[in-house]
Amino acid sequence: MIIVLMGYMASGKSFVGKVLAKKIGFDFIDLDTYIEKREGKTINDIFESSGEIHFRKIETKYLREVLDLKTNIVFSLGGGTPCYGNNLSIIKSDSKVISFYLNTTIDTIVSRLENEKSKRPLVARFKSKDELQEFIGKHLFERSYFYNQANFVIKNDKNFVDDIIEDIIVKLF
Repeated sequence: MIIVLMGYMASGKSFVGKVLAKKIGFDFIDLDTYIEKREGKTINDIFESSGEIHFRKIETKYLREVLDLKTNIVFSLGGGTPCYGNNLSIIKSDSKVISFYLNTTIDTIVSRLENEKSKRPLVARFKSKDELQEFIGKHLFERSYFYNQANFVIKNDKNFVDDIIEDIIVKLF
């Protein structure tokens, strides 16, 4: 079984994924980290040196590679992964995949991103909180169509990760 976590950047996919994987005894793979290891470059470096289109092409390649693994995995996608190319179809057509959208409010995302913008190529250029909030609002609106096609939607503005994990486990088993 592969449990796919999708959602906007800073929605908690990696954090929740690590905790969930440990709790249920699965391996954990973060797609961005996987790409960085395989490419020998950071996501920022890939964006800067080769551009977003190149990044999206290799993202699909590594998405397929991870989905072809034969082990039990909690798999955290990049925020844009299900929104580009045929990635969502790839995810949805795999019978061993159960997907979860970690639905997080704009305000929560903004508060999480304010101090880590430099690590996020899509939002690094925004100087003010208002600019960041406006961009995230528009971007999230565009991407929510894809995210909402996950098997399950989990509200992720709770204070306790244990509650989110329990919501996921109840839907799995």
